[in-house]
Amino acid sequence: MALLFAIACGLSVANIYYAQPLLDTLAEDLQVAPSSIGVVITVTQLCYALGLLLLVPLGDLLNRRRLIVTQMLLSTAALAAVSFAPTFTVLLAGLAGAGLMAVVTQVLVAYAASLASPAERGRTVGLVTSGIVIGILLARTVAGLLTDWAGWRSVYQFSAVLMLILAGVMFRALPRQDVDKATLSYLQLLRSVLALYKQERILRVRAVLALLIFSAFSILWTSLVLPLSAPPYELSHTAIGAFGLAGVAGALGAVQAGGLADRGFGERTTGIALLLLLLSWLPLSWLDRSLTAVVIGIILLDLAVQAVHVTNQSLILRVRPEARSRLTAAYMVFYSIGSAAGSIASTTIYGYAGWSGVCLLGAAVSAAALLFWRLTLKPSQS
Repeated sequence: MALLFAIACGLSVANIYYAQPLLDTLAEDLQVAPSSIGVVITVTQLCYALGLLLLVPLGDLLNRRRLIVTQMLLSTAALAAVSFAPTFTVLLAGLAGAGLMAVVTQVLVAYAASLASPAERGRTVGLVTSGIVIGILLARTVAGLLTDWAGWRSVYQFSAVLMLILAGVMFRALPRQDVDKATLSYLQLLRSVLALYKQERILRVRAVLALLIFSAFSILWTSLVLPLSAPPYELSHTAIGAFGLAGVAGALGAVQAGGLADRGFGERTTGIALLLLLLSWLPLSWLDRSLTAVVIGIILLDLAVQAVHVTNQSLILRVRPEARSRLTAAYMVFYSIGSAAGSIASTTIYGYAGWSGVCLLGAAVSAAALLFWRLTLKPSQS
């Protein structure tokens, strides 16, 4: 069941990342100015953030099986609309819907934590969360390959079919009964998300860590395409997308972080991972000398980010069994803020200081994360 959840998470979250390597093709096909096509990414990410606040908490209120299947069916419809979009407006509307429904991944993470036994919860969350990171990284590779083979529309047609099949599988596989439901109205449910920040220190600390580590993650992955597509490398979109495979190797290596959290090593795992995150920027800074060094840096960075992310969720989802969907939503809002901030800062810095500036920025954010973790560590945990 955990493996099924991981696959479902990967396929769902990929829907908001397929467009990243396709922007030039979309602009040409739909006759949109290159300077305006970037709104595709902005709209998708904003709708994803909106879904985190408005839809993910529903997992504590409604039957999760019905909620998950409904979101997947609506995602199928949105992806189909994108694949047949005759105009840029229709494309944006479809991608907005796909971004909104992609938050089913976080409903699945909270649900997996609820189904797992306390002794296995961290390990289960680690496995399911690895599906998300792998989906993000492989989305670029899959989009590039399918576009080269059959055009950009085939990417969304392929994904729509997969989501429809997945909805059927989840309808049959998920338990029909649900437990630990909140007895709140929808508005009370949304207000309680904000209350969780005040009530749970572990949520506040781990949410800030999420903001910082995913800022570093976006700093790398947003700007990496720029030096790799420029001289002397001038790599194709497909070749650049293949670097995501190195990231997958790192993400898979961090699956056991949740198991370490189960055994009481959550803080130690966090500290080691944050140190690796900081060190990863050294080989990444050697891009002009060695692509092998870049691959090593990618593996280290994705291993570190995934390890901290899995540990974060493992620790947070222990505290309030009846509010796991709301805890996930509250945590992931900071993930979205960090991702957006890292993307904007990365491209801006690249324009002023090139790849070396990007690496200095990434190292500074990583150092801030390590320092914040150390300052918030209780004496009994150090």
